[in-house]
Amino acid sequence: MTEENLIFSKIKKKYLNFLRKQEVLGQPFYDKLGQLKNFYIPICNSIYKKFTKNKKKTIIVGLSGGQGSGKTTITQILKIIIGIKYNLDVISFSIDDYYKTQKERLEMSKKVSKLFRTRGVPGTHDTSLLFKHLKTLKKDFSKPILIPTFDKSTDDRNKKNKWKKIKKKPDVVIFEGWCVGAKPQKLKNLKKPINVLENKEDKNLTWRKKVNNELRLKYKKIFNKIDLLIYLKVPSFNSVIKWRLLQEKKLKKKSKGKKIMSNIQVKKFVMYYERVTKDMFLDLKRNADILIHLDKKHKLKNLKTN
Repeated sequence: MTEENLIFSKIKKKYLNFLRKQEVLGQPFYDKLGQLKNFYIPICNSIYKKFTKNKKKTIIVGLSGGQGSGKTTITQILKIIIGIKYNLDVISFSIDDYYKTQKERLEMSKKVSKLFRTRGVPGTHDTSLLFKHLKTLKKDFSKPILIPTFDKSTDDRNKKNKWKKIKKKPDVVIFEGWCVGAKPQKLKNLKKPINVLENKEDKNLTWRKKVNNELRLKYKKIFNKIDLLIYLKVPSFNSVIKWRLLQEKKLKKKSKGKKIMSNIQVKKFVMYYERVTKDMFLDLKRNADILIHLDKKHKLKNLKTN
């Protein structure tokens, strides 16, 4: 067996084992080996190419896509392949890990708009801490970095003893999240409500304008740290709703006894994300470095490099 075949065999074994564990919690994965050969390995080759072009200094890979598009699963697959094939140190975290605490969001809801009590949109993340960590991860650092973690079942940040500890500078950082790479809209485009939530609960546009302004200023600084942006294009916004409901079912299995959202609550919750998500459909389709179309079964359908 050649070295190349041996490496592929190791990747294949670990990849299939990982997918089997994931299938216990959700729907089956289709065309597993085809997806590995035609999508995941080429994506990892692009990441490695970017790493070598960057003179083998730490790169930040942004992985973006609508709620429930499979970002966390894909992140773990990329880590498996890059670790085995290229022997690189890869770490990952989500923009969700940086949600503000319940207390902070409650204060924001009183000062700005009641809609900021609900996590999700730009403005509900600890952007100062996130920017600081992305900046530090690109440099040599002497003491460990603590990456926060967020418990969606309690809707609050975990205590520090549950945060991720990064002890050394990684080669690749995979930074994933539903709004990673999002850009602000023109002010005139904010005026027309996009759903019932905006129409009834944001009549004076306070919430929309604040979200947009956060994207223009704080989030732009964060997203400028990304060296390679991958975007998962879902079939439609209806798929986002359907897949977010599936996420909640998975959360129910993982978080026994903890509070989860009902179907009605999920549908309202997704309205908070609708405007930015739909805008990203158009913008990142053109501007992401790697564009991946998903089909209705969550399968990667085609890949385009911009």
